[in-house]
Amino acid sequence: MTGTRIAALGHYQPAKVLTNDDLAGMVDTSDEWIRSRVGIKTRHVGGPDESVDEMAAHAAAKALAAAGLTPADIDLVLVATSTAIDRSPNMAARVAARLSMGSPAVMDLNVVCAGFTHALATADHTVRAGAATRALVIGADKMADIADWTDRSTCVLLGDGAGAAVVEAVRPGEEPGIGPVLWGSVPEMGNAVRIEGTPPRFAQEGQSVYRWATTQLPPIARKVCERAGIAPEDLAAVVLHQANLRIIEPVAQKIGAVNAVVARDVVDSGNTSAASIPMALSKLVERGEVESGAPALLFGFGGNLSYAGQVVRCP
Repeated sequence: MTGTRIAALGHYQPAKVLTNDDLAGMVDTSDEWIRSRVGIKTRHVGGPDESVDEMAAHAAAKALAAAGLTPADIDLVLVATSTAIDRSPNMAARVAARLSMGSPAVMDLNVVCAGFTHALATADHTVRAGAATRALVIGADKMADIADWTDRSTCVLLGDGAGAAVVEAVRPGEEPGIGPVLWGSVPEMGNAVRIEGTPPRFAQEGQSVYRWATTQLPPIARKVCERAGIAPEDLAAVVLHQANLRIIEPVAQKIGAVNAVVARDVVDSGNTSAASIPMALSKLVERGEVESGAPALLFGFGGNLSYAGQVVRCP
């Protein structure tokens, strides 16, 4: 068994931007109300014909290009999503078809907002075990399709997008670039975040989620760092699920990563569920805010009250 690393990243967002003022014309809200409660200014929303797998394929193609690879180099595609309406073919198979891949294994994972970090751990384990050589790990969600646009407490949160990572084995003598995962859930609180009904709609118990996230998650995130053999103060970046700025900031502070860049992509992109972590990390790397090889804590949390985190080295 060998270690793995993230070779490259890519992200994609729809062109249409929905501002707080736009939302104020749809529901009883205002720019001040939204910013003061969740810290969001804008979010991107896909058009009627812009599907989850299309967004995922765009992000994947960018990650492959950044890695200097072709679709034929990939033998495993994992797509983390909770907004795939069709049951088959799954999003991973559709991405593989869009990119004209050979014969990769194709799987979707539905762990909602913690989906990407679960999928990244799954790819890490699979490559380490020798069952795959290179994997595309994608988080993609079209939250606009499941938003209740009459509920001002939830519709102001949601956005669409996709982020992707290429995972491969490290070179001989190279330290692993993806640390051990720490994952779990709180089943008795699973209904606190829901996507249910026909048609499916997003709903949550906001205060319960806020209390759980700000009190229970920081010690778990510190254990993630401990498993990776790194002190929180030595982290270069902290990329939490971009749920709400009022959750991200206190959780990051309680982790103790005093020298880290804290991703705040939620301000411009809203809550994009499984896409939020890879999109935010990809943007930090693209803007040069973290150096190649720098350690970053990735920590997803949300639906099912699931969580998963690992420390990675930035590509």
